[in-house]
Amino acid sequence: MKIALIGYGKMGKAIEKIALEQGHELVLKISSRNKQDLTVDALKKADVAIEFTVPELATKHIQMCFKAQVPVAVGTTGWYKDLDLVEQLRQQHNGTLLTASNFSIGVNIFFEINERLAALMAKRKDYSALIQETHHIEKLDSPSGTAITLADGIIKQHAHYNNWKNEAKETDNDLEILSFREPNVPGTHEIIFDSNIDQISIKHEAKNRKGFALGAVLAAEFIHDKKGIFTMKDVLKN
Repeated sequence: MKIALIGYGKMGKAIEKIALEQGHELVLKISSRNKQDLTVDALKKADVAIEFTVPELATKHIQMCFKAQVPVAVGTTGWYKDLDLVEQLRQQHNGTLLTASNFSIGVNIFFEINERLAALMAKRKDYSALIQETHHIEKLDSPSGTAITLADGIIKQHAHYNNWKNEAKETDNDLEILSFREPNVPGTHEIIFDSNIDQISIKHEAKNRKGFALGAVLAAEFIHDKKGIFTMKDVLKN
């Protein structure tokens, strides 16, 4: 499979290593140093694209992939305000998109555990929920896309919460997300349910970028011959 890698920072290099180990070929590697090489014609040389850049560029890159008729797996977060526009463009070009707040297989299992715990705790009004997330200082969006997915999962299953806040919560119905940025932290997410009697918590702690990179390659393999819009749930069901 020929892969176009849009974003060649630390994560891009980790994806490259896994992709080559899996027998794939990198036909395009785009970083801030050669961004002028990212064109629709250049993308057409690839079977699939993997996008890991910054929120303000993600929508533009997705649109270029649609125009090139190249399926794209997007790991950039923080651009989701454009989801409706992206879906319109996808339909217009009959394109393929897989978007994930986190490509890690372990994190996606954690998402399922989170919703199950939230459903159980919804019956326990004496417990209040809190999300804590810690990432490396280079991460540009706050809260993380993974923390937002976790928050949405709790809100879906727990009727007490109807919104999340990335600062001090304004009402008791707000779910608070605390974000921390520290050097050399790939990503840690913790769900806490606290009461006057005890505390229940679940945590996912990434040891390195390999899990994210492997998931990105698996996602690319999944979509390269498909049309439509997908998530990591579709990959895990495959």
